[in-house]
Amino acid sequence: METAAPPSNLNIANALTVLRIAGVPIFGWLLLTDGGDDVGYRLWAFVAFVLLMITDRIDGDIARSRGLVTNFGKLADPIADKALTGMAFVGLSIIGVLWWWVTIVLLVREWGITLMRFVVKKYGVMPASQGGRIKTTLQAVAIGGYLLPFEIWDNTISQVLRWTTHVAMAAALAITILTAVQYVRDAVVMRREQKSRV
Repeated sequence: METAAPPSNLNIANALTVLRIAGVPIFGWLLLTDGGDDVGYRLWAFVAFVLLMITDRIDGDIARSRGLVTNFGKLADPIADKALTGMAFVGLSIIGVLWWWVTIVLLVREWGITLMRFVVKKYGVMPASQGGRIKTTLQAVAIGGYLLPFEIWDNTISQVLRWTTHVAMAAALAITILTAVQYVRDAVVMRREQKSRV
């Protein structure tokens, strides 16, 4: 029986992933122009971030629904995600909107878990958990809130947006830490089970 040929790396899903990676420096430039003080650039940074996050959802859906899942996509997609959110966290800290310690905790977790996934890959694949997906959503909401300059709204809306954004980031930070502990625990169990079978 003939096995189906693997999908080509040259497909629409991977093209969207590459587009997201290519869009990261543009997003960073928009965010950091004039030290983040230019409202117009900040709004464009928000638009760029939203559009790039949409490609994250679309490329995965297309890859799974059309049988276009490739090894390149499996590697490039999380790198694109981490590059985009990493640029957002660092940029927001540079312009003084987000505390540096929050950015450091988030980046250490994100890149640490990504590195751990590569290390334990020989024992099995660690899929994204439901908590990980919730964490990503909360991070995106918080980043979007911080990208929108609070001063463009009247005082009431500004206060609501400010507190909603802070709460979203606090929740994202909590789930980020909790899921990191869960991923490490799962990796240890997976490694132990694989070694016991040898």
